[in-house]
Amino acid sequence: MPDTTLSPAKPPRILSLDIFRGLNIALMIFVNDLSSVHGLPWWTYHAPAQVNVMTYVDMVYPAFLLIVGMSLPLSINARIKRGDGTWKLVWHIVLRSAALIVLGLILANGPEGSPALMHGLNTFIGTILALLAAFLVWLDYPKTENQHRQRLYILLRGLGLLLLLILAALFRQKDPGTGTVHWLSFVYPEILGLIGYTYLLCGLCYLATRRWLWAPLGWFLAFLALNILSAAHIVKTTAPWWIWPPQNGSQPALVFAGVLLTTVFFLEPRCNTFLRKASPTLAFGVATAIAAWFLSPLGISKIRATPTWVLYTVAACCVIYTTLYFICDVKRRTSWTIPFRAAGANTLLTYLLPDFWYFIVAGYSLDWFSTHINSGLSGVGRSVVFTALMLALTSLLTRLRIRLQL
Repeated sequence: MPDTTLSPAKPPRILSLDIFRGLNIALMIFVNDLSSVHGLPWWTYHAPAQVNVMTYVDMVYPAFLLIVGMSLPLSINARIKRGDGTWKLVWHIVLRSAALIVLGLILANGPEGSPALMHGLNTFIGTILALLAAFLVWLDYPKTENQHRQRLYILLRGLGLLLLLILAALFRQKDPGTGTVHWLSFVYPEILGLIGYTYLLCGLCYLATRRWLWAPLGWFLAFLALNILSAAHIVKTTAPWWIWPPQNGSQPALVFAGVLLTTVFFLEPRCNTFLRKASPTLAFGVATAIAAWFLSPLGISKIRATPTWVLYTVAACCVIYTTLYFICDVKRRTSWTIPFRAAGANTLLTYLLPDFWYFIVAGYSLDWFSTHINSGLSGVGRSVVFTALMLALTSLLTRLRIRLQL
């Protein structure tokens, strides 16, 4: 019998949000690659921790957290409409967070492994195998009524999980300072892990108060207050991420700023025209910019995660998203968005593709590009081409229905 693919009812995608996400991930790929290029102006790199300044590069990651917040209520409300109860929603948030944390641990620990302690397994090749195993686990397999295909998909997921467990059991690394051998390090879970812990916290907070439309404003102010108190050294946060996910409050504040934007644009029934959406959003942006200026004596730094860094990012995102919404969803001028659509809809895959390339280059010592095209305008051109290739590859894989879904 022919294979029958099911098409569960899904809410239509919001193009401006996909493009916002796609532009952000494209810029993230670009600045990450640009970090290895020498001889560029200071504002093309992350600002040093000890300097009270922030560059556009310092706003890429916090903007992504804000976009995570924008997607959070849309995802949960869509599941509620499909009939998911509270405990099923909690389980979804926990599983999604755990997947992000696992992926973050792979990226953070993989390159640090010691081949001599792992039966000669090259650390970069091992990391690639771990990522491929993760792909098998979290690939968005097509829904089908064909039982043979269902069994195949279950088998592939099982093989991916088994490979992950084997690689985790083999993994060992040696502390460069003390020489002691240990297993995975949970000190820094990489960006995906940071997002995972923050998503777990914010997802549960939103779920607990979702019946109150403007509860996200309270959460935003609460986490911002924690961030201010931490920057003023009134509150000290030393507990690890798995014990205290809020840390200094900066990341959950950014997520709930995104939830607020979604509340205004898509959830508040009184905001039913562009003017009624844009006015409170831009007012919020102005308010956060003013607050950032007043709080600047506490420092301006991404690495120190200061409140001014948080608030200036929120202010910029309010302006950027309002503009994108007007262009894409109001005026319907969307032809220019084609290069970024797949990245916005298949973001996790887009994020991981450059890591595959970097690990392949490191594993096989393919360092020609990093040693020959690594300075000035030629280096910038290399980063532009690399970003374009990653976006094109994402578009191709998305058309082939290769998509990661947590």
